[in-house]
Amino acid sequence: MIAPAGTSTTRTLAGQSQAGLPTAAALSAMLSAALPSADTGPVVGIEVADAQTGRVLYQDNASALATPASTTKLMTAVATLAVLGVDGRLAEGITVSIGDTLKLKTDKTGRASFTVPDNMSVIIASGSGNSSAALVDASASLTGKQSLAVAPVVSLVDQFSICGADFLEQADANRVTINDERAFVLASSPECVVVLANPRALPGPARITIENSAGKWEAATTLVSLHFDPPIPPLVPDKKSKLALHVQGSDQQLRVLVENRTPGVLRFLRGDTQDLLTSGAGAGNSGEVSVEAVSAGDFSFRARILPAVDPTSARRYLLAAAPLAPKEWKSRINGYAHDLEKHPHDTGKTSRDLQTMTTAIVAGDFKTLLEAARAALQ
Repeated sequence: MIAPAGTSTTRTLAGQSQAGLPTAAALSAMLSAALPSADTGPVVGIEVADAQTGRVLYQDNASALATPASTTKLMTAVATLAVLGVDGRLAEGITVSIGDTLKLKTDKTGRASFTVPDNMSVIIASGSGNSSAALVDASASLTGKQSLAVAPVVSLVDQFSICGADFLEQADANRVTINDERAFVLASSPECVVVLANPRALPGPARITIENSAGKWEAATTLVSLHFDPPIPPLVPDKKSKLALHVQGSDQQLRVLVENRTPGVLRFLRGDTQDLLTSGAGAGNSGEVSVEAVSAGDFSFRARILPAVDPTSARRYLLAAAPLAPKEWKSRINGYAHDLEKHPHDTGKTSRDLQTMTTAIVAGDFKTLLEAARAALQ
């Protein structure tokens, strides 16, 4: 449930001295001593680059950031969750709370198994300052004959779900390959597995195979890579520039969410969270973000592929959040759920309102559910 989410980049504004650039070893020693911390939680992604040339000086798990999984679904059975550490590997000995009563500790493989309560529609897992919500559905079995559900386009560096039936709750008991390369199974339930592509995987069409003692299933998707060019012109305080995002592996137009994580240093001219539509075929499949440097210093931004809007899952998260809402917000939350049921193709206002609400409340189960609902609408 705690897994990579998006391509994250941190750079320094141009104009500063480039003499005596630190070595990768020196950066590793410095950053390893400082991170992770109590403020960051156990999952931290880092990239340090020469701002004038774009050359990466040091990178450690730059795309592994903890975020709620917006449409994760569990079934009423045994499930396995996973926790990634600062090095991008499964983390042993991390305590995870499921609801108010169940506490788990990840084993030497970085995973923990638990029985999903059959009287819950949503569960919330939290640990080390991060939290994630998952919907609970009734169990189903098709014994080897089902088709698999997977997003048509997924990022090479992001976890993604493959759903069907008859998977095994022990993650390693499900063998997943992508283009004949063994994929990494992070977590599983009888109906879904969460995987990461092999580091050797290349952008382009991908054939997925899942095998276990119950059967063998196949599906197809497209793997893509997202990367940014250095700003052109180089960033200088009070001057405008552009960030160019490029997609490798697909000429399909993609919706990409680009988030500015350092608004005090860098300003996105159309808002610090932008839903960007790439150009698709004929123009290198790219997009641009207009920016302006505010002050000298390190700046950071993140990009991730947006899944299809899922108003049904968003509504279920909102209904679970309503009992936890402050008294003055209960009617609003129920109203949003009603709107999504009656107008599932008109989600823009609800998504915007949820974004505003989540910035105004403190961390907790209510906020986690609202963030999951908003993520399902992006």
